[in-house]
Amino acid sequence: MSKNWEEFLAPYKQAVNELKVKLKGIREQFEKADDHTPVEFVTGRVKPIPSILDKAKRKQIAMNRLQEEMHDIAGVRVMCQFVEDINKVIHHLRGRKDFDIVEERDYVTNQKESGYRSYHVVVQYPVQTIMGEQMLLVEIQIRTLAMNFRATIEHSLNYKYNKNIPEEVQKRLQRAAIAASKLDDEMSEIRVEIKEAQKVFMQKKENEKKKAEN
Repeated sequence: MSKNWEEFLAPYKQAVNELKVKLKGIREQFEKADDHTPVEFVTGRVKPIPSILDKAKRKQIAMNRLQEEMHDIAGVRVMCQFVEDINKVIHHLRGRKDFDIVEERDYVTNQKESGYRSYHVVVQYPVQTIMGEQMLLVEIQIRTLAMNFRATIEHSLNYKYNKNIPEEVQKRLQRAAIAASKLDDEMSEIRVEIKEAQKVFMQKKENEKKKAEN
C-alpha cells in the first residue's frame, strides 16, 4: 500500500473537492432566494497518511479494508451560524440523490464525555474515474462556529498529548464546551435580530455595488 498512497487517495481528494462545491452551492441558492442560509462556509480534507495508519492500527483495520471500514479518510465540514441550521442541513442531505447516507451520529444532542459536539453523516459517494466508478465513504460533519472552535482546540491538544490529554486540561475543555453551548443558546435567542441585521447589511452592499456600476 505504501507505494500506492497517491493513487489510493486521489479519488478521495476528488470526492472532497466535488462535495465542497456542491455544498457551497446550498449557500448560494439560499442567498439568491433572499433567504437565511444554513451554511456559513464549507471546508474539507483528506486524512494524512500517518493518521490513516494510526487509526487503522487502533481500530485493527486491515490495509486492504480501508475503503470499506474507515469512514473518515475523506472529510467535509459544514459550518453553521445557529444550532437550528444544523437540522436544516441534515434535512437537505437526506433529500439529495447524488449520494446515499449510510450512518448518522448525533453528538449535538448526545455530546461526548469530553464535551465534543457535532453531527456526523457518513455518505457513500460515487466518484467517476478513468477506471470507472468508485463508491467511497465520506464523513460530513455539521456544526456551529462555536462547536468548531472548541473541537479544533481539542484536536490540537490530542495531537500534542498523543490522545492522552492531562486531566486538568480535560476539565478545562469540558468548561469550554459548556461556554460554547451557552454561546450557541444565546445566538439562538437573538437569531431573528441577527438575520434581520444581516439582510440589511447585504442589501446595503448590493445598493452600493449597483451605485458604483452606474
